[in-house]
Amino acid sequence: MAAIGYARVSSTGQSLEVQTEKLIAAGVEPDHLFAEKRSGTTAKDRPELDAALRSVRKGDVLIVTKMDRLARSVSDLRSIVDQLNTKGVGFRVLDQAAVDTTTPNGRLMLNMLAAFAEFETDLRKERQREGIEKAKDRGVYKGRPVTLPRDQVKALKAEGLGATEIAKRLSMGRASVYRLLNEVAA
Repeated sequence: MAAIGYARVSSTGQSLEVQTEKLIAAGVEPDHLFAEKRSGTTAKDRPELDAALRSVRKGDVLIVTKMDRLARSVSDLRSIVDQLNTKGVGFRVLDQAAVDTTTPNGRLMLNMLAAFAEFETDLRKERQREGIEKAKDRGVYKGRPVTLPRDQVKALKAEGLGATEIAKRLSMGRASVYRLLNEVAA
């Protein structure tokens, strides 16, 4: 039986050091430690998580410091834990000691805490949307600046070029060219 550790932070400015130290103190060998700097909003596109999940064997335990380091949605968490269960691998969360899928109480706590974590993420997104709307109302937030070269598209069309050639010359998508040409025509 091996302890496999997984650590994750969301941005490159954050440090993995605290998590990796806790995992090693919990018995994870450095060569069984997987760490990455990726967003946790989805389990997709996380190569170190994929590597950790491929490396676990029957009887191993995957350990994280906090549940949201592994997943931020109930569906992702459920999917990962189901993969682990299928392989006969346990799951443990250090900072939430009650979460240990090798026990019935631990499995119950896992599901309850996962639901709360997803709820918290939804609330954070809602507050962010509200803040953006208020900023828009005050004229502070104007969104992403327009980067499409309307004038260049218009000029190249006037020269008689088609959408495909305009897209090639301006290194942009043909659909964007058509959208701009429709805007100009309207």
